[in-house]
Amino acid sequence: MHRRDFLALAGVGAGGLLLPAVFGKVIAAEQLLSTLDVGFKKRLADAGLNAATAAGASYCDVRVGRYLRQFVMTREDKVQNVVSTESTGVGVRVVAGGAWGFAATNTLTEQGVAEAARQAVAIAQANAKVQTAPVQLAPVKGVGEVAWRTPIARNGMEVPVKDKVDLLLGVNAAALSAGASFVNSTLFLVNEQKYFASTDGSYIDQDVHRIWAPMTVTAIDKASGKFRTREGLSAPMGMGFEYLDGAAAGKVVSPNGVVNYSTSYDMREDAIAAARQAQEKLRAPSVKPGRYDLVLDPSHTWLTIHESIGHPLELDRVLGYEANYAGTSFATLDKREQRFQYGSDQVTVFADKTQPGSLGAVAYDDEGVATKRWNLIDAGKLVDYQATRDQAHILGKTESDGCSYADAWSSVQFQRMPNVSLAAGRTPLSVEQMIGDVENGIYIVGDGSFSIDQQRYNAQFGGQLFYEIRNGKIAGMIEDVAYQIRTPEFWNACVAVCDERDYRLGGSFFDGKGQPSQVSAVSHGSATARFNGINVINTARSLG
Repeated sequence: MHRRDFLALAGVGAGGLLLPAVFGKVIAAEQLLSTLDVGFKKRLADAGLNAATAAGASYCDVRVGRYLRQFVMTREDKVQNVVSTESTGVGVRVVAGGAWGFAATNTLTEQGVAEAARQAVAIAQANAKVQTAPVQLAPVKGVGEVAWRTPIARNGMEVPVKDKVDLLLGVNAAALSAGASFVNSTLFLVNEQKYFASTDGSYIDQDVHRIWAPMTVTAIDKASGKFRTREGLSAPMGMGFEYLDGAAAGKVVSPNGVVNYSTSYDMREDAIAAARQAQEKLRAPSVKPGRYDLVLDPSHTWLTIHESIGHPLELDRVLGYEANYAGTSFATLDKREQRFQYGSDQVTVFADKTQPGSLGAVAYDDEGVATKRWNLIDAGKLVDYQATRDQAHILGKTESDGCSYADAWSSVQFQRMPNVSLAAGRTPLSVEQMIGDVENGIYIVGDGSFSIDQQRYNAQFGGQLFYEIRNGKIAGMIEDVAYQIRTPEFWNACVAVCDERDYRLGGSFFDGKGQPSQVSAVSHGSATARFNGINVINTARSLG
């Protein structure tokens, strides 16, 4: 689920939030603080492992999950909704007769889990009758009993609802005082308490936290009826409530004074800036279509990375498994063998589920595989994809990449995008220096609307803020900008990437995939990057 889905979700807030079934039941906010005893989870897991083995499984894993979410939604001076949800249960996955089987239960007893395990084996044995080739699992060494927790300073679930409401209403008031006509602000908090056990000998207890604070600020010209919006520049993060402290160290100021954020977010400050910039957008001249050198801020680039690199390098998509729902990929397997020139030598793209503060950061994936970092594109050459245990052999690998995920205990885990990021440049280069070398360009901040074809080859991207660059200087704001790309041509047009000092994360809090659909959260990092000669269109122009 991307921005359009979030807006649909937020739009029903005033009338009562329509929650997806996977979110579970509504609970009191105080219940968000409880946990399941690790000894209890181990007993449930052992019951499933033993029952599956006895029923004929050659492999089994059990996931005991408690998934907690809290949403706080406001508009101007009103609270639209506050909802806390909880979903707890056990998913059992097995291999029997060379085929997969899966079953789940919310009956949290040893007998209930054992029965689910036996059902999973029966499903696998039925699947084996029509399976064309047996499941091949890359080996995983059991790690025994281990635990990992997102390194947070403040658990957002412990913060009183009143404090969250006061924060958002204060943000809204600040935006309105700065000239906004309307403002929506929201807090999303997620805590996944996940316990994984397998016949490989692993018992892994993980406590994962994520936070996002999106907002939309609108300014209206009452004389003309024209309006403009500016979305918040926060990134969803794998952090606690400390992300909203607004620490000065987390602020990044661009050469023209636009404030972006890295590891800390000042929501009130951004709301005031958004109100002023939305008004400025009403007065900004419309872009002249043509070819420009683009300077793309990380708050924008994350979405282009996500759509034109992250998704097309998912191995299941490459193999056609996602064709019915989300399309295929132009980056077919033969291109890896040919070391396809995906981008320029400035473009090294890596996958990494260990990155601190990222949405995808865990110690082990949902198959019990230790997470890691690996290159997908190395100095422009396509070198790898994203693969799980049962896909590794297709690429000739001896181990999984550790990128399996399920969004609930009742969902079967499958290959999901890890954090996929553009490596910072190795040569010292600031944003100001990059802009200083551009004669005719556009500086783009923030993500906007986009479209992309079913093979992830042709695409179009908008943004939040656009500034014309003339002769090495930012000349002023412009509007109605979108750029069009063919994926390999675009990434081969990358001529420079700023250094590590400018590296920041963006990401998707609700990324959809699969049938039945599941959502995951994934970050994408980069430093500011330059792309030469990109076609820019004017989105306000009419063909009529």
